[in-house]
Amino acid sequence: MPKPPSTSGTRTLKTRVKTARKRSSASTRWLQRQLNDPYVAQAKKEGYRSRAAYKLIELDDKSHWLKPGKTVLDLGAAPGGWTQVASARVKSSADHPSVIAVDILPMPTIAGALFLKLDFMDDTAPQAIRAHIPAGVDIVLSDMAPNTTGHAATDHVRIMALLEAAYPFACEVLKPGGVFIAKVFQGGAERELLSSMKKDFASVKHAKPKASRADSSEMYVVATGFKGKAR
Repeated sequence: MPKPPSTSGTRTLKTRVKTARKRSSASTRWLQRQLNDPYVAQAKKEGYRSRAAYKLIELDDKSHWLKPGKTVLDLGAAPGGWTQVASARVKSSADHPSVIAVDILPMPTIAGALFLKLDFMDDTAPQAIRAHIPAGVDIVLSDMAPNTTGHAATDHVRIMALLEAAYPFACEVLKPGGVFIAKVFQGGAERELLSSMKKDFASVKHAKPKASRADSSEMYVVATGFKGKAR
């Protein structure tokens, strides 16, 4: 698996974007950031659908959870960067996919992954997902995130709602010894939820991969060694 891009010892010329009539200044800043982001450029070069692939690569390189033969549930999968990494690392096949990707948005096919177009927050979604993983999974990934408002407190509440939905479901479908990785915003998991995680998992930590932008409040909660619950 390729390493994240390195910018040490190099000097690059930044691309400047002019504000067009129909483009807001915020959109212009976002576009300029994208054009000058080494991870975006590297993702295009190496065939990843998003720069987010390097976040999972960095997290997995430290502990190697994504081993061949493991089964993975990827929540909030679109556009598919994490699904690509997971499918490659667990050696999932097109005939017998061991990676289940779920998102409310459509996503083009990825070899070795079964895609379910579902709104995870819909009441019927958990049952629909469980139908495809009757034996459970080894790893649950959740890169789900709400549309941000720019108001830190509001954004934190919104992503916590997603986490509070994903976590109990992960506990239902994870096999003993399993792994749960989920996106949170600055402040991490709430104390009560973090306390539950520490009871259910052998280890619970927060991590911020280098591929997460420095000015972003996102980070990840990484829970490993699931102690097991009856499904």
